[in-house]
Amino acid sequence: MHMGHNFAALCTNSTAYGWLNMWERLLFPFGWFSASVGAVNDMATHPGYYSELVEQSLGTSTLATDEIERDLHRSLPEHPAFQSDTGISALRRVLTAYAYRNPKIGYCQAMNILTSVLLLYAKEEEAFWLLVAVCERMLPDYFNRRIIGALVDQAVFEDLIREHLPQLVEHMTDLSFFSSVSLSWFLTLFISVLPIESAVNVVDCFFYDGIKAILQLGLAVLDYNMDALISCHDDAEAVTILNKFFDSVTNKDSPLPPTVQQAPVGNNDKASHFTVDISELIREAYEKYGNIRSEEVESSRKRNKLHVIQTLEDTTKQNVIRVVSQEVRFNASLLDELYNLFKRQHFLSCYWKIKSPALLHHDPSQAYLEQYQLGYHQFSLLFSLLEPWSFCTAKGPLSLWIFRLIDENQDGLVNFKEFSCSLDTLYCGSFTNKLKFLFKLHLPPGE
Repeated sequence: MHMGHNFAALCTNSTAYGWLNMWERLLFPFGWFSASVGAVNDMATHPGYYSELVEQSLGTSTLATDEIERDLHRSLPEHPAFQSDTGISALRRVLTAYAYRNPKIGYCQAMNILTSVLLLYAKEEEAFWLLVAVCERMLPDYFNRRIIGALVDQAVFEDLIREHLPQLVEHMTDLSFFSSVSLSWFLTLFISVLPIESAVNVVDCFFYDGIKAILQLGLAVLDYNMDALISCHDDAEAVTILNKFFDSVTNKDSPLPPTVQQAPVGNNDKASHFTVDISELIREAYEKYGNIRSEEVESSRKRNKLHVIQTLEDTTKQNVIRVVSQEVRFNASLLDELYNLFKRQHFLSCYWKIKSPALLHHDPSQAYLEQYQLGYHQFSLLFSLLEPWSFCTAKGPLSLWIFRLIDENQDGLVNFKEFSCSLDTLYCGSFTNKLKFLFKLHLPPGE
């Protein structure tokens, strides 16, 4: 099998629809590596880079490294490769090096499962560059706390269900169920739901055809279970149907006997009496849905992205207001207006001020209370319009003192909760609390 051929050419092979069997994958380890977007070039143009990252990140302690340590032994725990310190150590090095390379992503659940499979069929440095290709190019915005990329592709998947599976749409008008149940399919490329020996065939297809292969397979899974899904009475029953189906998927080309093949991650139930071969399932996916073009997928992504981001923003806003409303006496309507002003000031500072602290520290993967923050300059502009003494001649020094007081962690930024609580004290606090607040303003910093 020639790795240089495109996927359509590989589909003409009589042995498979473009995926490698176990022995071919081992004999041609550059299959995934050469098919991935830019991994070969990245490694060739950065000699020694991975080793340097491993050395630099060794012994570091961050939130990402803590999460990595927690998940190391949850990554393919039944596979012999990860039942020894050798496999676990390699997995730790790759994940920690990537978190060190890209702190904006750091570490996200599902990265451990994907990296484990990459390490089974690629050298450690190759697995690292494959992870880079997946996280930064092939699945952009997937691996962060907001998983925007995955949510966008869920919306694309819903569009494809409406187009290709109208019978299912007629029975289940709320397609959000399929988005929630299929999220792990996209985040882990089906590795978390399929037996490992079958899941690697899906990974083959992904490295040749990208997200299009995952969308096609998702449609084929739903199509295969159409009758059962239409007859189910609730979401729980539908989940059970799909779980039983995934348990039944086998790989006839695997050199391992059925009793040795790995169960899907997180699912130890016995498979049902019927079986479905992964090769036939992928073949059906390409025969029925192979006409889906990558250009159509990208167009659908662009159409859905704005809606997904707006939905996330609305959810963030609701969560922030819900939390802050418990700390202040402003009503929900005032908090809503105040939040909009605060967010507007944040973005004005980001786009109209050079080297804005708010922009430099803005991280969309942070907790929702930390999404939008203001440095002193942005704070003083907004606070001067809202403080009770807006016409006071000493409002400049007062704004600075208030900023220092409410910046509890001394990072030079205040979030919406800190901002709202200070205004609440000045406008709604008791006379005693206002005096205490003003007294604290005159204390030297740090006291």
